[in-house]
Amino acid sequence: MYGYYDLTDFSVVFREITARIEKDGDVYHYIREGRDERKEKIILGGSGRVIINPIEPVNLPKEITNFLQIKFKKLIFSEPKSSENVYLTFPIEVGVFLAAKKNIDVLDIFSLNKPKFSLYGNPRNGIICRYWESDVFSQMPEVNQLKEGIMQLRVVNTSSEWIEFSNVVFDIYAMKIYFDESVVSSKASVNISSQRVAETHFIAKPLKPGMNKALELYTARKMPVVGKKFVMEWGL
Repeated sequence: MYGYYDLTDFSVVFREITARIEKDGDVYHYIREGRDERKEKIILGGSGRVIINPIEPVNLPKEITNFLQIKFKKLIFSEPKSSENVYLTFPIEVGVFLAAKKNIDVLDIFSLNKPKFSLYGNPRNGIICRYWESDVFSQMPEVNQLKEGIMQLRVVNTSSEWIEFSNVVFDIYAMKIYFDESVVSSKASVNISSQRVAETHFIAKPLKPGMNKALELYTARKMPVVGKKFVMEWGL
């Protein structure tokens, strides 16, 4: 499903959403249909290729935020001076890109998930986040790779106390996504320093050997972004 396609044979089905390219003379029509929505764009020139990848889940319905909040369905208690791995899920958005002559640009973005948003922090100076709820797993769960990815989260408690926390917040611009035929994944870490403060960041490593690295949307948009960490200072 994810991968590279020639313009002349691009056609994918994501459950109720279909995307395809039809040729009309020297003109190509990109058509995406589903969920009572139809989008059509015209492509001039036939030497390009189509790339379809899972992308950072903060682009729909428009660019509102670059932060992702994952709320746990059950609280986590972390032992003092400990480090453990757990697994979460995260929402997937799908990017359709056009590539030609070493240039890549965004053609379309869609998702099987309906986006929700939350406020992390207080109303005056808090931040708006893409909101997602996830169970917490001790092993890799089975998920629908068209809707959900698997995140391996390294929980590092550097404090001398038991810490209870209910969510993690990430700066999504630094997210690294990998995929293969069966799973979409990402790795991240949360470093807890006190009852109220933690730092999160993404890790640029695949969950399994042989996975493909997804195209990063901010790279396709030519946005100069360096690896970012996010300090959770409004509670865990």
